Amino acid sequence: MKLSRRVVLRGAGGAILALPFLESVGNSAPARADAETAYAIFFRQGNGVAAAQNTEVGSEPERFWPRTPGPLTTDSMMGRAVGELVDYRDRVLALGGVNMGNFNYGDGHARGALQCLTASRPTTDGQGGNSEAAGMSIDHYLGEQLNGGEESWYMYAGRNSGWLGGACISYRSAGTRRNPIHDPYQGYMRLMGGDAGLSAEAQRQLAERGRSVNDLVRSQLTRLMSSDLSRNDRDRIDLHLSAVRDIEVRLSCRLADEEERAIMGAGSIYESDNGDEVLQTARLHMDVAALAIACGVTRSVAIQVGNGNDSHIRYRDDSGNPMENYHYISHRRLSHDSTGAVISNADVLHSMVDRQFAQTFRHLLDKLDAYTMPSGATLLDCGLSCWLNDLGNGPAHSRSNVPWIIAGDAAGRFRTGEYYQLSAGDSHARLLCSIATAVGAPTSSFGDSSLPQGVLDDLVVG
Repeated sequence: MKLSRRVVLRGAGGAILALPFLESVGNSAPARADAETAYAIFFRQGNGVAAAQNTEVGSEPERFWPRTPGPLTTDSMMGRAVGELVDYRDRVLALGGVNMGNFNYGDGHARGALQCLTASRPTTDGQGGNSEAAGMSIDHYLGEQLNGGEESWYMYAGRNSGWLGGACISYRSAGTRRNPIHDPYQGYMRLMGGDAGLSAEAQRQLAERGRSVNDLVRSQLTRLMSSDLSRNDRDRIDLHLSAVRDIEVRLSCRLADEEERAIMGAGSIYESDNGDEVLQTARLHMDVAALAIACGVTRSVAIQVGNGNDSHIRYRDDSGNPMENYHYISHRRLSHDSTGAVISNADVLHSMVDRQFAQTFRHLLDKLDAYTMPSGATLLDCGLSCWLNDLGNGPAHSRSNVPWIIAGDAAGRFRTGEYYQLSAGDSHARLLCSIATAVGAPTSSFGDSSLPQGVLDDLVVG
């Protein structure tokens, strides 16, 4: 076989399987993680977190952030939502002091959700739920810069409707939102067959015979595995094929749309308002995204959970009982504003949601960390994976101290292993500049020009 560093196999029915970077093919030098595989993933949670605050319903203790600034330790993380990531403490940055612009969106959720990846003011002031951001989002910028002309991947879990119209964090340009990949199966089809998806014949074979894409490219796989590959490359291919099959099995376990509607009176799982199913969908999106990055199909992904104020989803408490919808919990009242009856222990319930998001983010880190690159680093360490919120807390809809938890160091270019506080003069826009610069798309200006600009030297270290 004539092999290149990026190996793409084509099999029966037009099925395509891209493989991860291999050290035994193409150029003799190992693939450089910082030059060829740096990436960024953005995983958005809405409604703030259960941070220490005084609200109209009482004083609330800290339940999210580490106990003390400085190196992340087991003692500083456990008992807080970030404790779900304790096994990655040396490879995570808990970043405090991220302050977004105080732009007049007419609504706190609009200001947070539409600004979180754009750092932009609204196209028209004071529009509330009808607002649009006046700039490109960082995920799209990175797609333009790093994907060789292909757009970044934008994925959505939950009912794609409601406040701010559902999918709302990714923008091509001012006022121009992007449509997300909603069904994880469609993301998988895109990965395996390009933008058009698998051919009709390949899809028929998969559906009717219960086969895997691995089976459809079996002859080419056999030829590849019989070539002069290193043991590390063989292990990488085995891991990759297992990951492909695992995604297919998990997708196949979902009921057909018609069955779900009959049983649940609702749409497919990716449109559910059941928190377990929504986060399951997010994990499936993460599985597909990790494969897409490992294959070099994309180097920028944004994953949104829930609409602008995540007002449909009911997550479960620690006893397994469905809570009130998450937006009610974030307001601490049985309403979408401050008029409803107080929800008892709402800050505790909010913290339970935070921990479920942390566990879901941990799933992404586990997937990325399973891939070892030819450079010796794992895929996790080649880029930056960001769990972000669009508010600092619930009832106050704060634009200050908005949580960003960032994993991976972009091949030594980004600070990790700490709970670090930005100084008062730093800004959200500067953080986005820093992320872009660390993953190979350097810029000293992003978002609204009125915000402080430039790379944060304390974060970009390489």
